[in-house]
Amino acid sequence: MSFIRQFTSSLILLLALGSQLFAHAGTTPNTKIQEIDEFDGVPILLKHLPRWEQVREKAVFTTSVEGLVSFFGEQPIFQRMDFIPGTEAVAAQYDEGKLLIIEYSTPQAATLADEAFRSHLAEEPETPPLMYRRIGNYSVFIFESTEPEAAQKLISEVSYGKTVQWLGEDPFLVQKFERYFALTARDVVVSTILWMFIGGISAVSIGVLAGLMFFRVRENKRKIRRRYSDAGGLTRLNLDDLSEPWPSD
Repeated sequence: MSFIRQFTSSLILLLALGSQLFAHAGTTPNTKIQEIDEFDGVPILLKHLPRWEQVREKAVFTTSVEGLVSFFGEQPIFQRMDFIPGTEAVAAQYDEGKLLIIEYSTPQAATLADEAFRSHLAEEPETPPLMYRRIGNYSVFIFESTEPEAAQKLISEVSYGKTVQWLGEDPFLVQKFERYFALTARDVVVSTILWMFIGGISAVSIGVLAGLMFFRVRENKRKIRRRYSDAGGLTRLNLDDLSEPWPSD
């Protein structure tokens, strides 16, 4: 019985270890993950990759530049990257190129990194061009991309799941209201012009259709109308083409 219990315990331990290794597939050694899904043990940042379930087994999770070098090789932009405590990164290979997401723990750190990256790209443009965009506290890159449009679309698929809440008054509240009113006014003007155009086209179409139907009805009635003359039996010129023509002999 003791042998069976030991065997069962060992089997459970191996299964648990295997599930943890599968959940953290692609994670570089000695990486301390800040946020992990409490249900499946997968890093939250990994789930923000586009189609993450398809690339999770080959994705790389790291908290250092060295981990990026092992996946991308030496890149000039890496000289501007500073992985301060709390900074995490995940990378994966796609058909559009190699995608890199760096998450900073604070908006201030993300802003400083964004300025450094944009300055580097302006001073030292790379070939093929390195695609970059800041999304919230994320810095998103695509390396080795040959189709810029496809790369930009892939970047747009990155989901940023964080919500910024100000403890005091929102310093951007006025700008948000201005943007809201501007967009609302634009939508109202566009929709008004569109409805006026649709209404005008509809009115003209209905008028033409009604006139055509009225003309056809009058024409059919005229064809079946019996001969009429108000000339008292005298010959009358059929100038208005309303009188039935005389039958030919």
